[in-house]
Amino acid sequence: MREDGVPGRARVGWTSMGVGFDRGMLVRAAVICGLLLFVLLALPRLLSAYYISVSTGVAVFAVVALGLNLLFGRVGLVSLGQMALLAFGAWVAARLFFLTGLPFPVVLLLAGLITAAVGTLLGLPALRLGGLHLALITLMFAGLVAIVVPTTNFPNGGSGVLGHTESSSGGLAVRRPGIAESDPAYFRYTVIVAAVMFLIALLHVGSKAGRAWAAIRQSEPAALAAGVNITLYKLYAFTLASFMTGVAGGLYAGYVGQLYSYQFSGARTIDSVTLLAVVLMGGIFSVWGAVVAALLQQLLPALLNDWFTFFQKNPDFLLVLFGIGVLQVIVTAPEGIVSQFPRDMRRLGGLLLRLVRRPARSEAKSEAP
Repeated sequence: MREDGVPGRARVGWTSMGVGFDRGMLVRAAVICGLLLFVLLALPRLLSAYYISVSTGVAVFAVVALGLNLLFGRVGLVSLGQMALLAFGAWVAARLFFLTGLPFPVVLLLAGLITAAVGTLLGLPALRLGGLHLALITLMFAGLVAIVVPTTNFPNGGSGVLGHTESSSGGLAVRRPGIAESDPAYFRYTVIVAAVMFLIALLHVGSKAGRAWAAIRQSEPAALAAGVNITLYKLYAFTLASFMTGVAGGLYAGYVGQLYSYQFSGARTIDSVTLLAVVLMGGIFSVWGAVVAALLQQLLPALLNDWFTFFQKNPDFLLVLFGIGVLQVIVTAPEGIVSQFPRDMRRLGGLLLRLVRRPARSEAKSEAP
């Protein structure tokens, strides 16, 4: 029984420490750990080299989608510049690789921190103005990156901070950590880093910051009346999302090996809008919707290109599918696939069970004297 007298689920946990966990939470944690072990240990053995590469991209973009998920789903801030921040984080990581001998985890951390600083400066002017202004400013930033990168000698190697090379030789490639030089090993490494980012997000959601974000999303005047520093917590959310995107950029640099301007077509404004679309489809109110969003953005195009030659010739047709998906989410499933799909499966299971039981009951009644 809860304090308000409403029956609740039984709770088990470290009551002496004041910490409790309901059984549903423990079950979910066990399922997540089991899935993570399957992805780390079994999945690389089952996939071809091509789909291992695609799966690495899924892990990278799950972190990018997670940052946008926190911004939009938890605080109500619409950012259309996450793909541009990904490009910036990858460039920072690549320069650190070329200029220093720092370990890979340190490079990832520095790439995340530097990108967080840039993201904070980017979002600061618009935070007092409202979500639409933030969306416009981040969209302009994405457009700026999309213009500057292809028209300049993108600093991707060579000497100095702004070194550039057209070579793709292995000596100039972005180095991977010694324990993850092969593609399967780097996939596992990327998944582990992504899991750490998701853990950080979950800890924030359940903390004071998460409660403040929820209050801001529900009503800024009510949050202000409750003593929440709206500007501070908005800025904190944007900084955290930028940090995660910068870490993803470092993982992306090690994923592709050598950076060129064409690889950063993802900074185009259309791709920023696509990222927002898949995050909405995945589930904006759950951090696990970011995983579904990454599957939609990276795995779905790979599968369609592999199965149908039509999509190889018309890649932009995927935008039509995403547009239909966003419309379906807005109309029928505002919580996204991550919440709607299990609910629909339970309903389908219940329907099938009733259909199976109905003939059995009819037979029993007919046999009765």
